Amino acid sequence: MKILVTGATGYIGGAVVDALKHAGHQVLGLARSDDARNKLTARGIQAVAGDLADTKGLAALVKDLDAVVWTATTNSEAVDAPAVAAVLDALKGTNKAFVYTSGVWVHGDTQGVVTEDSPLAAAALVAWRPAVEQRTLNTPGVRGVVIRPGIVYGRAVGIPSMLTASAKQDGAARFVGTGENHWPVVFVEDLADLYVRAVEKAPAGTVLVAVQGPAVKLKDIAQAASEGAGAGGKTVAWPLEEARKQFGAFADALALDQRFSAQKAQALLGWTPKGPGIIDELRSGSYARR
Repeated sequence: MKILVTGATGYIGGAVVDALKHAGHQVLGLARSDDARNKLTARGIQAVAGDLADTKGLAALVKDLDAVVWTATTNSEAVDAPAVAAVLDALKGTNKAFVYTSGVWVHGDTQGVVTEDSPLAAAALVAWRPAVEQRTLNTPGVRGVVIRPGIVYGRAVGIPSMLTASAKQDGAARFVGTGENHWPVVFVEDLADLYVRAVEKAPAGTVLVAVQGPAVKLKDIAQAASEGAGAGGKTVAWPLEEARKQFGAFADALALDQRFSAQKAQALLGWTPKGPGIIDELRSGSYARR
């Protein structure tokens, strides 16, 4: 398949590009700048000039493609929603695939283990995403698929790296809230594998939660980050009210208590995560002090 990936130089997008290429697909990466273009070219990926703010330009890019995998975000409804809508309108009636990256935060606090079909109660930070999801799933003649990743880890980056950085800087990993809340997590390479399976085989209208095993308590994740960073497992709680002053709605998202089942992805697409657990990855994997 000839597949355009938006956000191709980003954390999730970079892993997805690698996985799609390994699976034998022709991969194009959207590049907004010369720097992004050079990064893609250096990895053997064809760069295509484009910007999420240029909706007409985006629509014109997708005419000769077999699929679009959307991993880009500006975290702004004003930019992201029109960009997605423009591409979906351009794909309307073609039966081509469009895979949209949402996230588990659209579920809010889950009050136990839930699935893709559970009612949404989106955190304020991502309150606009469910509408974009519905646009993806309901555009006529498009094989729309939505993936809701948990908190992504691996390659020493992503949200967990904030814990490692605070441990290195302050001698203790700082986490938001009490630490008793659970984070649903997914290893970046396994997540990329799910994207390949989704773009190849997922039926139109599919929503997939991408999480790896049981959710993990934040305080345990922070302790592992501290150990890997050489801070001896020391952690410090950051009251949510104080964290909001710096992070705003992002702080509330980090404090969500969420647990999910990924049985649908496993049953529908044969997805079987194989990567290390987040505790091991933080303690002795890519995040650990060498």
